[in-house]
This record gives sequence, structure tokens and C-alpha cells, in this order.
Amino acid sequence: MRPARHNRHVSSARHIVVAVNPTAAAGKNARAGDETVRQLEAAGHAVIRVQAESAGALRDALAARTAEFDTLVVVGGDGMVSLGVNLLAATNKALAVVPAGTGNDFARGLGYEVGDLAGSVARTVAAVAHPPVRIDLALVAGAHGERLVAGVVSAGFDALVNERANRMRFPRGHSKYTIAIFRELLALRPRRYELSVDGVLGSGEAVLISVANNSYMGGGMWVSPASALSDGLLEVFRVHPVSRRRLVRLLPTVFEGKHVVEPEVEITPARSVTIDAAGVVAYGDGERIGPLPIQVDVRPQSLWLHRPN
Repeated sequence: MRPARHNRHVSSARHIVVAVNPTAAAGKNARAGDETVRQLEAAGHAVIRVQAESAGALRDALAARTAEFDTLVVVGGDGMVSLGVNLLAATNKALAVVPAGTGNDFARGLGYEVGDLAGSVARTVAAVAHPPVRIDLALVAGAHGERLVAGVVSAGFDALVNERANRMRFPRGHSKYTIAIFRELLALRPRRYELSVDGVLGSGEAVLISVANNSYMGGGMWVSPASALSDGLLEVFRVHPVSRRRLVRLLPTVFEGKHVVEPEVEITPARSVTIDAAGVVAYGDGERIGPLPIQVDVRPQSLWLHRPN
């Protein structure tokens, strides 16, 4: 996927579609879309609000209106980011984000203070007033087909947590991920992976393995502090076999980015990665991708993004 060669985003006043997920964060931020529209209109932009009750219906509605906007503002969590990324990649349309979901990991990597919804809306409105920048994406290919990911591709303990949490009907919101973490800890065991990093083959056991384009995953785990969205690189993040007790002690350091000095942790820059392991389903931007094996390749400068200062 090749980015467009010219930047049409030269005017501060834009034609904007605001896409809203009304059920993001279990409905706690239902008014975020209204406030985003209000502030964008007050800033002089022409704004259309698009909302639907399912991701598929919303994707179809947005695809039908791509000729009507310069910028798509997604109001919700990482699932909304995924929708926007896969709709706009390699076009002249730009994406902007209002973090109003559960995990909001892509927005964390952009420097948003997740939880400060009013401040996030204001920062996004300010960002839209300036030209967008190009960022890299990760292209994930496997039996599922192809999917673009802006943040992190998960294929280990973190993916198992997502898989369990998505099966849980109760509780709703972020707390289900906390419960899923502890339940997966009870079943913790290393898995054997076949891995290729830029053509160098290897195999071995690990409890957690991810490929990062951005810095965060899992609702605030700062897995790859050195990741940059425009450096043409991905980071392969691995936690080698550890005991359950050691992982419990290690997990809090991941939220602070202090895990990078631990001997069980390995982070390797790469442009192309293949991962295979039995019984593991990959996730990207918090969304289910499909079972391993997968190949993950960096796609430099594939998306226009209104990034907050």
C-alpha cells in the first residue's frame, strides 16, 4: 500500500465526518460525539455525524461518504481506530482520534491523557486545525486475509487475555480485562513459537510476544517505549518463560515502561516478522485477527494523521 504523493490538507477549515461508537466504554462516554461535533463546528469546520449500531454498518456508512470529507474523526476506542485506519490507508483522507473507549491504547501512544474526555476533545479539535502528518502502519497477513494495524499486534499472553475478555458478558468495561488477566495467569504456561525477524529464523518458548508500531497495548501497558510511528520500523516484544509469580511481579513494570531492563524481556527492531504457534489467536489494535501463523510487515507513511501537539 503506497501513500498518496501530495498533501491536499492545506486549509485550516475542513469537511469532517465524526464517526461515533455509542457503546464505547460501555456507554459511559455517549455524549463525547455530541461534544466533538459542537467544538468542531464552533471552530468553523463543516461537520457530518455518522453513527451506527454495529461496526459493519458504520464501516459501510463511512465508505459510502468518503467523497464528502477531508478528515475522519473517530470517537471511541481502539476498535474505532482500526476501522478508520483500514478505511483511509493509502488515501488522501486524514484520521483524527477522540479516545472515548475502554483501552484507548493508540491514543495513549499519541500522548492523550486518557480519562480526560473534555481535554481530549479540545486537543483533537486543535490538531485538526493543522496539517496532518504521515505515519507508519503494520500490515498483518494470514489465513484471515490482510489487516492494517496502527498500534500493536498481540500473539501471546496478552492475546489470550483479549480472547477471554471478549467471551465475557460480565462485567462490562475495563474491569473485565483485569479479571481476564488473573484467570489467564492461573492457566499460564510458556508456548513454543517459530519466529522470523527480517529473515532470521528462530524458535523458542515465550509467554508474551507482540509486534509494536505504537507504544501501548492492553489498556495502558507501555510495552515498547522506544516505538515511533514514523521511523519505518516495528519492535518485536518478547517475554521469555517465567513463573506465574514472576510474571505477576513483572506486569506492573510494563505499565510504567520499566520492564525493558529486565532479563526476561527482549525487544528487537524489525521491518518484517512471521510468528507461528499452536493454539494462539492474534489481535491487532484490540481487535481479533485470527489464528497464527501471521506475517507482519511495516508499511511506512501509509496514513495521514492529525496528531496532537
